[in-house]
Amino acid sequence: MRIAFVSRGVDRSAAASGGLGRKSARAVTLTRLKALHLLAECTGDDLWSVSHCRLRGVPDHWISELTDCFESGFDSDRNTIYLDDRVTNQFHGLRDIDLARKLADFLGVDCDSLEHRAMTRQQLVHLIKQAVEEG
Repeated sequence: MRIAFVSRGVDRSAAASGGLGRKSARAVTLTRLKALHLLAECTGDDLWSVSHCRLRGVPDHWISELTDCFESGFDSDRNTIYLDDRVTNQFHGLRDIDLARKLADFLGVDCDSLEHRAMTRQQLVHLIKQAVEEG
């Protein structure tokens, strides 16, 4: 798993406190168009930083719900987290597969029916994108 989106303007207070580092309460209205743009960025294999999620317009309550601290699993490369092509032990953010599932629900796609057809996270994201396109 790689970290594809880490905003260079990292909120240092958030990193130091271990929290989400909310600067102010903001309401993000998610439109269908915005949801489609976010879904297009999902690959199924990336972690997004909290700051990147905010920059891209992911609703705060989704960020709170989906973020977690992830640890590298060194048993296979698939479970190892990379930041700038270097292995990192831990990362606080959200998996784009979880965001893709949330976006699918928002867009009216039933992920449960797709999950049994997908062999990988990448395939699930692809199936979600196809289902959204087909309406």
